[in-house]
Amino acid sequence: MKINWKVRFKNPIFIAQIILAALTPLLAYVGLSFADLTTWWTLWDLFVQAYSNPYLLALIVISVFNTVTDPTVKGVGDSRQALRYEYPRDDSNFIE
Repeated sequence: MKINWKVRFKNPIFIAQIILAALTPLLAYVGLSFADLTTWWTLWDLFVQAYSNPYLLALIVISVFNTVTDPTVKGVGDSRQALRYEYPRDDSNFIE
């Protein structure tokens, strides 16, 4: 399983997906919304709750796993083509 982490972390969309993949199940489990995160203490308290709850940790791990995997490739890693990227691929000028 090889994943091109260097390129993935250069993509702000991927970073947002990872953050949302971790926070969304956490907030849903405790019955809060993103609007309820008004202090750093509230956010820290949520992480403490997650760390002390095996079920919630499993939900977060599954959510992050679903974000990291590429369903267009067999297995869990990136394609050989994607492993060669030095920066996220830009298809904005692609013509079919």
